[in-house]
Amino acid sequence: MTATTSTLRTGRLGHIGLNVTDLDRSLAFYGDVLGFEVLHENKEEGRRHALLGREGRLTLALWQQADGAYAPALAGLHHLALEVDTIDRVKAAEAELKARGVDFAYDGVVAHSEGAASGGIFFHDPDGTRLEIYAPTGAEGAPAPQAAAPACGFF
Repeated sequence: MTATTSTLRTGRLGHIGLNVTDLDRSLAFYGDVLGFEVLHENKEEGRRHALLGREGRLTLALWQQADGAYAPALAGLHHLALEVDTIDRVKAAEAELKARGVDFAYDGVVAHSEGAASGGIFFHDPDGTRLEIYAPTGAEGAPAPQAAAPACGFF
């Protein structure tokens, strides 16, 4: 059944939940590096988790229950994309992430596809989860790393 014929209407995306190997390390990355606020944290051993967001709205839930790093070959989350309003904010995020030694999938801002106005940066969190910060316009003229697929597809 496709969304156009379904009678089920779920509304907008509420939040994303990620399994992590080390909650403290992930809180430092998502909080200190990416600027999410901790809305709630449970420190009970064996049930550690944190709810993060912006302006009091839940966006991301981190669950310390992974035994290993992100595995792109397994079904599940492909990547998490965060939108900003301008390509200058993408470039500022890139500079800060590079200064913090974050691992990047591509060098610099890339277009989502050949000739696209939208584009961004692609990088990894401490567990290897693939992340993107993009702007809907401003990437005109930026290289597209994939000729036959969106830049966010196979990295």
